Amino acid sequence: MKTVYLTREGYEKLRDELEYLQTVKRRELSRAIGTARDHGDISENAEYDAAKEEQGLNELRIAKLEGNLTHVRIIDDEDLASDEVLIGATVKLKNLDSGDELEYTLVSEIEADYDQGKISVTSPVGKGLIGHKEKEVVEIEVPVGILKYKILKISR
Repeated sequence: MKTVYLTREGYEKLRDELEYLQTVKRRELSRAIGTARDHGDISENAEYDAAKEEQGLNELRIAKLEGNLTHVRIIDDEDLASDEVLIGATVKLKNLDSGDELEYTLVSEIEADYDQGKISVTSPVGKGLIGHKEKEVVEIEVPVGILKYKILKISR
């Protein structure tokens, strides 16, 4: 498995989710299976089947989180150049076609959340921004065409 780069916040979030799934969620699912089993014949018990399926999905998520967390490398902003777009950077951009200003934080795929302004470094826009500096104009090819951005500010 490859190295997973995360911010400190992203690491804490995944670790908290893992702890919740291993403790609270496992107990809830165990109780649900026990309750469903008490309703009689489990061969035709949809409630039992649903609880067992949810338990399986929970265990898969736990395994995935454990795998990711064992390969985590936490991004330390102090070790990264502050004048270049790299993972962990917050970038203020101006769309040269519309004039709109946007702000994105470049994160790993695991942390990406467009609604929070966090885009993956492996996304087309993320890849297109990596390595560029303030005041540069960047043309990024996306499925709907080409985006033209001017990098206004890079911060960490």
